[in-house]
Amino acid sequence: MKFLTAIATATAIMLGAGTLSAQALIDKGFVSGWNVMVDPSFGNGCLIQTIYQDYSVVRIGYDARNDRGYFVVFNKAWGAIKEGETYSISFDLDGKKFDAEATGFYLDRIPGAGVFFADREFIHAIARKKGMTVYNQANEQVMAIDLKGSAKALDYARKCQAAQN
Repeated sequence: MKFLTAIATATAIMLGAGTLSAQALIDKGFVSGWNVMVDPSFGNGCLIQTIYQDYSVVRIGYDARNDRGYFVVFNKAWGAIKEGETYSISFDLDGKKFDAEATGFYLDRIPGAGVFFADREFIHAIARKKGMTVYNQANEQVMAIDLKGSAKALDYARKCQAAQN
């Protein structure tokens, strides 16, 4: 298990230098299956990140530069996403569906869509759920995300964010 953790951490650091962040992410540790990191390109906003076997990446964090929260899902199932363009998507948290506007991103060559929200506490509402399923604009499932451990990891991210201010 420690070996897998080390690989996940190394991969996260490697992937963190992708298109989404002009500056490399700063590793702050590994908590309950999630990397806790600081993103200088988001005003030293703290985030949690996990990587799946298919190289999909999920980030949930704070954009301190614009005082908002976000989640980004990088997954090849997005298809032809264009960087910076907006897309109408939806996501489901334990059976409750939400419609959202997402912004297109790339992490290396993996397309992603990010949802930003003004209520930073919504991050913690996500963490209290068991799973999130994300759908593209054609209402096709992109990814089902197990949120196990995210509450504990986000608690560390909240402390990380307090230390950044």
